[in-house]
Amino acid sequence: MYAPDVAYGDLRVALVEDDERLRDEVLVPRMRGYGFAMIPMGTAAELHASLLDSPPHIVVLDVGLPDADGFQLARALRDSWPTMGLVMLTGRSDTGDRIRGLIEGADAYLSKPVDLALLAATLHSVARRVQPARPTPRVRTWRLDAEGWCLLTPSDASIALSKTERRLLRPLMTRPGRMMTREAIINELAPDAHDFDPHRLDSLVHRLRRKVRNASGEEFPLICVHGEGYVVG
Repeated sequence: MYAPDVAYGDLRVALVEDDERLRDEVLVPRMRGYGFAMIPMGTAAELHASLLDSPPHIVVLDVGLPDADGFQLARALRDSWPTMGLVMLTGRSDTGDRIRGLIEGADAYLSKPVDLALLAATLHSVARRVQPARPTPRVRTWRLDAEGWCLLTPSDASIALSKTERRLLRPLMTRPGRMMTREAIINELAPDAHDFDPHRLDSLVHRLRRKVRNASGEEFPLICVHGEGYVVG
């Protein structure tokens, strides 16, 4: 049995079907069970009224409506609402009717009696096209700019780095949460590690933390692992 892995409860699906029993007792409750917010309608007039108020994202449309030709209605919907999802659901299963429905703008053409899992899968497929894009939450972290010459804080403050500070931070920022040994850091800072006073590393880190705090009011999580090295938390 088909079961979508996404519920589209905020995506409105208008079901325009004049068979009340099929619409209200079968299609609407079953599609709601698949996670869709269904809006039952019996006529084209009801659909037109909804378009003026709160247009649905998808319309499931019967061809044989009492007050409109479904094919002509499909063309009008596609012309006026080009991004709307449109699924035709009808008892007319001839190949010519299927072709006409798709030409008029339907995303899919299904024949009655319809397999309910197939209808749900079709709505799921169409929903992926019409679902309004959701903004991706921005992960606000400490990071370097593209060239590595500025440290950017989670609040987007920018702190310019000296050449030595840049050499210190570039390897550390590429491995957040992982300790880098003092020896490895010193090798980044000096061409000849034997000529580098290890105490200079601690002084450099101390000055950098203070510089960042004074410039941004934020505490830079450059953490000392005593006797071992440093890590950006």
